[in-house]
Amino acid sequence: MKLKKSLLFSLLGVVMLFLLAACSGTESETEETTPTSGETEEATEGKTTSDIKFLSLVTGGTQGTYYALGGTFADLISEETGIKTTAEVSQASTANINALKDDNAELAFVQTDIAYYAKNGELMFEGAPLEDLVAIGGLYPETVQLVTKADSGIASYEDLKGKKVSVGAPGSGTYANAEQLLEIHGLTMDDIQPQNLDFGESTDGLQSGQIDAAFITAGYPTAAVEALGATTDVTIVPVAADKAEALIAKYPYYAVDTIPAGTYGLEAEVPTVSVLAMIAAKADLPDDVAYGVAKAIYANTEKIGHAKGEFIKVETALDGIGIDVHPGAQKFFDEQ
Repeated sequence: MKLKKSLLFSLLGVVMLFLLAACSGTESETEETTPTSGETEEATEGKTTSDIKFLSLVTGGTQGTYYALGGTFADLISEETGIKTTAEVSQASTANINALKDDNAELAFVQTDIAYYAKNGELMFEGAPLEDLVAIGGLYPETVQLVTKADSGIASYEDLKGKKVSVGAPGSGTYANAEQLLEIHGLTMDDIQPQNLDFGESTDGLQSGQIDAAFITAGYPTAAVEALGATTDVTIVPVAADKAEALIAKYPYYAVDTIPAGTYGLEAEVPTVSVLAMIAAKADLPDDVAYGVAKAIYANTEKIGHAKGEFIKVETALDGIGIDVHPGAQKFFDEQ
Protein backbone atom coordinates (compact mmCIF):
# COMPACT_ATOMS: atom_id res chain seq x y z
CA MET A 1 0.00 0.00 0.00
CA LYS A 2 2.81 2.36 0.92
CA LEU A 3 4.44 1.57 -2.43
CA LYS A 4 1.25 2.42 -4.31
CA LYS A 5 0.93 5.72 -2.46
CA SER A 6 4.54 6.52 -3.21
CA LEU A 7 4.04 5.87 -6.92
CA LEU A 8 0.88 7.97 -6.93
CA PHE A 9 2.67 10.95 -5.34
CA SER A 10 5.53 10.60 -7.81
CA LEU A 11 3.15 10.66 -10.77
CA LEU A 12 1.36 13.69 -9.36
CA GLY A 13 4.70 15.45 -8.95
CA VAL A 14 5.66 14.80 -12.58
CA VAL A 15 2.28 16.13 -13.78
CA MET A 16 2.71 19.28 -11.68
CA LEU A 17 6.18 19.84 -13.13
CA PHE A 18 4.79 19.58 -16.68
CA LEU A 19 2.00 22.02 -15.85
CA LEU A 20 4.43 24.54 -14.34
CA ALA A 21 6.73 24.29 -17.36
CA ALA A 22 3.83 24.87 -19.74
CA CYS A 23 2.67 27.94 -17.83
CA SER A 24 6.19 29.34 -17.75
CA GLY A 25 6.57 28.87 -21.52
CA THR A 26 3.27 30.63 -22.22
CA GLU A 27 4.27 33.61 -20.08
CA SER A 28 7.63 33.81 -21.84
CA GLU A 29 5.99 33.79 -25.29
CA THR A 30 3.53 36.44 -24.20
CA GLU A 31 6.32 38.68 -22.99
CA GLU A 32 8.23 38.30 -26.29
CA THR A 33 5.35 38.87 -28.70
CA THR A 34 3.32 41.54 -26.95
CA PRO A 35 4.40 45.17 -27.47
CA THR A 36 5.52 46.54 -24.13
CA SER A 37 6.31 50.14 -25.02
CA GLY A 38 5.08 53.07 -27.06
CA GLU A 39 8.32 52.86 -29.06
CA THR A 40 7.28 49.54 -30.64
CA GLU A 41 3.91 50.95 -31.64
CA GLU A 42 5.52 54.04 -33.09
CA ALA A 43 7.93 51.93 -35.14
CA THR A 44 5.06 50.28 -37.00
CA GLU A 45 2.73 53.29 -37.19
CA GLY A 46 2.17 54.49 -40.77
CA LYS A 47 3.99 51.57 -42.40
CA THR A 48 2.22 49.79 -45.23
CA THR A 49 0.52 46.45 -44.74
CA SER A 50 1.53 45.25 -48.21
CA ASP A 51 3.84 42.25 -48.53
CA ILE A 52 6.00 44.13 -51.08
CA LYS A 53 9.62 44.08 -49.85
CA PHE A 54 11.32 46.27 -52.46
CA LEU A 55 10.40 49.17 -54.74
CA SER A 56 12.41 50.28 -57.76
CA LEU A 57 12.19 53.95 -58.77
CA VAL A 58 13.57 54.49 -62.29
CA THR A 59 14.96 57.99 -62.84
CA GLY A 60 17.23 59.18 -65.68
CA GLY A 61 20.89 59.79 -66.46
CA THR A 62 23.28 60.60 -63.63
CA GLN A 63 23.59 64.25 -64.69
CA GLY A 64 19.86 64.94 -64.96
CA THR A 65 17.33 66.23 -62.45
CA TYR A 66 15.45 62.92 -62.21
CA TYR A 67 18.48 61.15 -60.83
CA ALA A 68 19.37 64.04 -58.53
CA LEU A 69 15.91 63.90 -56.95
CA GLY A 70 15.56 60.12 -57.12
CA GLY A 71 17.90 59.32 -54.25
CA THR A 72 16.07 61.70 -51.91
CA PHE A 73 12.68 60.32 -52.95
CA ALA A 74 13.87 56.73 -52.44
CA ASP A 75 15.03 57.56 -48.91
CA LEU A 76 11.76 59.32 -48.05
CA ILE A 77 9.67 56.44 -49.42
CA SER A 78 11.73 53.84 -47.57
CA GLU A 79 11.29 55.74 -44.31
CA GLU A 80 7.56 56.38 -44.77
CA THR A 81 6.46 52.96 -46.03
CA GLY A 82 9.02 50.63 -44.49
CA ILE A 83 9.67 49.23 -47.98
CA LYS A 84 13.29 49.40 -49.17
CA THR A 85 13.26 51.69 -52.20
CA THR A 86 16.15 52.23 -54.59
CA ALA A 87 16.65 54.90 -57.27
CA GLU A 88 17.85 53.40 -60.56
CA VAL A 89 19.73 55.06 -63.42
CA SER A 90 17.80 54.86 -66.70
CA GLN A 91 17.26 56.43 -70.10
CA ALA A 92 14.41 58.52 -68.64
CA SER A 93 10.76 58.90 -69.66
CA THR A 94 10.15 56.46 -72.52
CA ALA A 95 12.49 53.83 -71.10
CA ASN A 96 10.81 54.29 -67.71
CA ILE A 97 7.37 53.64 -69.18
CA ASN A 98 8.71 50.43 -70.71
CA ALA A 99 10.22 49.45 -67.35
CA LEU A 100 6.78 49.81 -65.74
CA LYS A 101 5.19 47.87 -68.59
CA ASP A 102 7.69 45.01 -68.22
CA ASP A 103 7.38 44.98 -64.40
CA ASN A 104 11.03 45.97 -64.05
CA ALA A 105 10.08 48.92 -61.86
CA GLU A 106 7.19 49.97 -59.65
CA LEU A 107 7.68 53.75 -59.75
CA ALA A 108 8.98 56.03 -62.50
CA PHE A 109 9.88 59.62 -63.26
CA VAL A 110 8.07 60.54 -66.48
CA GLN A 111 7.27 63.66 -68.48
CA THR A 112 3.54 64.36 -68.58
CA ASP A 113 3.52 64.43 -72.39
CA ILE A 114 5.17 60.99 -72.57
CA ALA A 115 2.72 59.62 -69.99
CA TYR A 116 -0.14 60.90 -72.15
CA TYR A 117 1.27 59.20 -75.26
CA ALA A 118 1.79 55.94 -73.35
CA LYS A 119 -1.70 55.91 -71.86
CA ASN A 120 -3.33 56.59 -75.23
CA GLY A 121 -1.01 54.59 -77.48
CA GLU A 122 0.23 57.57 -79.49
CA LEU A 123 3.54 58.49 -81.18
CA MET A 124 6.29 56.21 -79.83
CA PHE A 125 3.63 54.04 -78.14
CA GLU A 126 1.36 53.75 -81.18
CA GLY A 127 -0.43 50.41 -81.08
CA ALA A 128 1.03 49.54 -77.68
CA PRO A 129 -0.70 51.62 -74.99
CA LEU A 130 -0.06 51.12 -71.29
CA GLU A 131 -3.70 51.41 -70.32
CA ASP A 132 -3.16 50.85 -66.59
CA LEU A 133 -0.65 53.70 -66.28
CA VAL A 134 -1.58 56.05 -63.43
CA ALA A 135 -0.08 59.08 -61.72
CA ILE A 136 1.17 59.42 -58.19
CA GLY A 137 1.52 63.18 -58.63
CA GLY A 138 3.11 66.02 -60.57
CA LEU A 139 6.42 67.53 -59.53
CA TYR A 140 7.92 70.53 -61.33
CA PRO A 141 8.29 72.11 -64.79
CA GLU A 142 10.66 70.29 -67.14
CA THR A 143 12.15 73.06 -69.22
CA VAL A 144 13.10 72.48 -72.85
CA GLN A 145 16.61 73.91 -73.04
CA LEU A 146 18.31 74.26 -76.42
CA VAL A 147 21.89 74.63 -75.21
CA THR A 148 24.85 75.91 -77.21
CA LYS A 149 28.13 77.70 -76.62
CA ALA A 150 28.09 81.49 -76.76
CA ASP A 151 30.55 81.50 -79.67
CA SER A 152 28.64 78.92 -81.76
CA GLY A 153 26.86 81.48 -83.92
CA ILE A 154 23.50 79.86 -83.08
CA ALA A 155 21.05 82.48 -81.82
CA SER A 156 17.76 81.08 -83.14
CA TYR A 157 16.16 77.80 -84.15
CA GLU A 158 16.60 78.73 -87.80
CA ASP A 159 20.37 78.75 -87.20
CA LEU A 160 20.25 75.01 -86.54
CA LYS A 161 20.04 74.14 -90.24
CA GLY A 162 22.89 71.80 -91.19
CA LYS A 163 24.24 71.73 -87.62
CA LYS A 164 25.06 68.73 -85.47
CA VAL A 165 22.38 68.78 -82.79
CA SER A 166 21.86 66.34 -79.91
CA VAL A 167 18.18 65.39 -79.80
CA GLY A 168 18.22 62.56 -77.25
CA ALA A 169 17.52 58.90 -77.88
CA PRO A 170 14.87 58.03 -80.52
CA GLY A 171 11.54 57.67 -78.76
CA SER A 172 12.69 59.61 -75.70
CA GLY A 173 10.85 62.57 -74.24
CA THR A 174 13.66 64.90 -75.28
CA TYR A 175 13.47 63.59 -78.86
CA ALA A 176 9.72 64.27 -78.99
CA ASN A 177 10.25 67.79 -77.64
CA ALA A 178 13.00 68.47 -80.17
CA GLU A 179 10.88 67.19 -83.04
CA GLN A 180 7.88 69.31 -82.05
CA LEU A 181 9.88 72.51 -81.50
CA LEU A 182 11.66 72.06 -84.82
CA GLU A 183 8.26 71.58 -86.45
CA ILE A 184 6.90 74.84 -85.01
CA HIS A 185 9.96 76.62 -86.42
CA GLY A 186 9.45 75.12 -89.87
CA LEU A 187 12.21 72.52 -89.54
CA THR A 188 12.44 68.73 -89.41
CA MET A 189 15.10 66.25 -88.34
CA ASP A 190 16.19 66.18 -91.99
CA ASP A 191 17.24 69.84 -91.74
CA ILE A 192 19.83 69.10 -89.03
CA GLN A 193 22.38 66.41 -88.31
CA PRO A 194 20.67 64.72 -85.32
CA GLN A 195 22.86 63.11 -82.69
CA ASN A 196 21.35 60.65 -80.22
CA LEU A 197 23.19 61.56 -77.02
CA ASP A 198 22.28 61.65 -73.34
CA PHE A 199 22.73 64.82 -71.27
CA GLY A 200 26.29 64.15 -70.18
CA GLU A 201 27.36 63.13 -73.69
CA SER A 202 25.67 66.24 -75.06
CA THR A 203 27.57 68.67 -72.87
CA ASP A 204 30.83 66.78 -73.41
CA GLY A 205 30.18 67.03 -77.16
CA LEU A 206 29.56 70.76 -76.91
CA GLN A 207 32.72 71.22 -74.88
CA SER A 208 34.84 69.31 -77.39
CA GLY A 209 33.20 70.89 -80.44
CA GLN A 210 31.86 67.58 -81.76
CA ILE A 211 28.30 68.96 -81.76
CA ASP A 212 26.90 72.46 -82.14
CA ALA A 213 23.80 72.41 -79.92
CA ALA A 214 21.82 70.09 -77.67
CA PHE A 215 18.19 69.72 -76.62
CA ILE A 216 18.01 69.02 -72.90
CA THR A 217 14.58 68.66 -71.31
CA ALA A 218 15.04 68.79 -67.55
CA GLY A 219 14.42 70.96 -64.57
CA TYR A 220 16.90 73.81 -64.38
CA PRO A 221 19.54 74.11 -63.14
CA THR A 222 20.55 70.85 -64.85
CA ALA A 223 23.81 69.40 -63.52
CA ALA A 224 25.23 68.63 -66.97
CA VAL A 225 24.63 72.20 -68.19
CA GLU A 226 26.01 73.67 -64.97
CA ALA A 227 29.18 71.64 -65.48
CA LEU A 228 29.50 73.01 -69.02
CA GLY A 229 28.83 76.56 -67.83
CA ALA A 230 31.66 76.26 -65.31
CA THR A 231 34.21 76.01 -68.13
CA THR A 232 32.68 77.92 -71.05
CA ASP A 233 30.07 80.59 -71.78
CA VAL A 234 26.66 78.97 -72.34
CA THR A 235 23.70 80.23 -74.36
CA ILE A 236 20.11 78.96 -74.25
CA VAL A 237 18.32 79.56 -77.57
CA PRO A 238 15.01 81.35 -76.87
CA VAL A 239 11.52 80.34 -78.00
CA ALA A 240 9.69 83.45 -79.21
CA ALA A 241 6.24 84.18 -77.76
CA ASP A 242 4.39 83.54 -81.02
CA LYS A 243 6.16 80.21 -81.51
CA ALA A 244 5.37 79.16 -77.95
CA GLU A 245 1.72 80.08 -78.51
CA ALA A 246 1.59 78.01 -81.71
CA LEU A 247 3.26 75.06 -79.97
CA ILE A 248 0.80 75.10 -77.05
CA ALA A 249 -2.16 75.40 -79.44
CA LYS A 250 -1.11 72.17 -81.14
CA TYR A 251 0.34 70.35 -78.12
CA PRO A 252 -1.56 71.60 -75.04
CA TYR A 253 0.62 69.78 -72.49
CA TYR A 254 3.30 72.47 -73.00
CA ALA A 255 3.44 75.66 -70.96
CA VAL A 256 5.34 78.93 -71.28
CA ASP A 257 8.48 78.96 -69.14
CA THR A 258 11.45 81.24 -68.45
CA ILE A 259 15.01 80.44 -67.42
CA PRO A 260 16.05 83.19 -64.99
CA ALA A 261 19.07 85.41 -65.47
CA GLY A 262 22.06 84.07 -63.57
CA THR A 263 21.26 80.44 -64.36
CA TYR A 264 24.36 78.94 -66.00
CA GLY A 265 25.83 82.46 -65.92
CA LEU A 266 23.17 83.85 -68.29
CA GLU A 267 23.10 87.64 -68.36
CA ALA A 268 19.36 87.86 -69.11
CA GLU A 269 16.33 85.62 -68.70
CA VAL A 270 15.49 83.34 -71.61
CA PRO A 271 11.90 82.58 -72.72
CA THR A 272 11.22 78.95 -73.54
CA VAL A 273 8.61 76.24 -72.91
CA SER A 274 8.23 73.31 -70.56
CA VAL A 275 6.32 70.14 -69.86
CA LEU A 276 5.81 68.72 -66.36
CA ALA A 277 7.69 66.03 -64.48
CA MET A 278 5.63 63.47 -62.59
CA ILE A 279 5.86 60.18 -60.72
CA ALA A 280 3.94 57.36 -62.41
CA ALA A 281 3.07 53.77 -61.54
CA LYS A 282 0.72 51.03 -62.65
CA ALA A 283 -2.79 50.65 -61.27
CA ASP A 284 -1.93 47.32 -59.61
CA LEU A 285 0.38 49.00 -57.10
CA PRO A 286 -1.42 48.41 -53.76
CA ASP A 287 -3.41 51.37 -52.54
CA ASP A 288 -1.59 51.60 -49.21
CA VAL A 289 1.78 51.68 -50.99
CA ALA A 290 0.65 54.42 -53.40
CA TYR A 291 -0.71 56.36 -50.41
CA GLY A 292 2.62 56.00 -48.62
CA VAL A 293 4.61 57.09 -51.67
CA ALA A 294 2.49 60.22 -52.09
CA LYS A 295 2.77 61.03 -48.40
CA ALA A 296 6.53 60.45 -48.39
CA ILE A 297 7.08 63.01 -51.15
CA TYR A 298 4.41 65.65 -50.61
CA ALA A 299 4.41 65.72 -46.81
CA ASN A 300 8.19 66.08 -46.67
CA THR A 301 8.97 68.70 -49.31
CA GLU A 302 11.12 70.63 -46.82
CA LYS A 303 13.56 67.70 -46.92
CA ILE A 304 14.10 68.00 -50.68
CA GLY A 305 17.38 69.84 -51.08
CA HIS A 306 17.33 70.25 -54.87
CA ALA A 307 16.32 73.63 -56.30
CA LYS A 308 13.25 72.01 -57.87
CA GLY A 309 11.95 71.13 -54.41
CA GLU A 310 10.30 74.55 -54.17
CA PHE A 311 7.96 73.59 -57.03
CA ILE A 312 6.84 70.30 -55.43
CA LYS A 313 3.69 71.17 -53.51
CA VAL A 314 0.65 69.23 -52.41
CA GLU A 315 -1.54 72.11 -53.64
CA THR A 316 -0.36 71.74 -57.25
CA ALA A 317 0.43 68.02 -57.33
CA LEU A 318 -2.57 67.17 -59.51
CA ASP A 319 -2.30 70.09 -61.95
CA GLY A 320 -1.58 69.24 -65.58
CA ILE A 321 -1.32 65.49 -65.07
CA GLY A 322 -3.39 64.37 -68.07
CA ILE A 323 -3.91 60.75 -66.88
CA ASP A 324 -5.81 59.14 -64.01
CA VAL A 325 -4.41 59.41 -60.49
CA HIS A 326 -3.82 56.20 -58.50
CA PRO A 327 -6.67 55.78 -55.96
CA GLY A 328 -4.19 55.39 -53.09
CA ALA A 329 -2.42 58.65 -53.97
CA GLN A 330 -5.79 60.35 -54.53
CA LYS A 331 -6.81 59.36 -51.02
CA PHE A 332 -3.76 61.13 -49.61
CA PHE A 333 -4.52 64.32 -51.56
CA ASP A 334 -8.20 64.21 -50.57
CA GLU A 335 -7.19 64.18 -46.90
CA GLN A 336 -5.11 67.35 -47.19
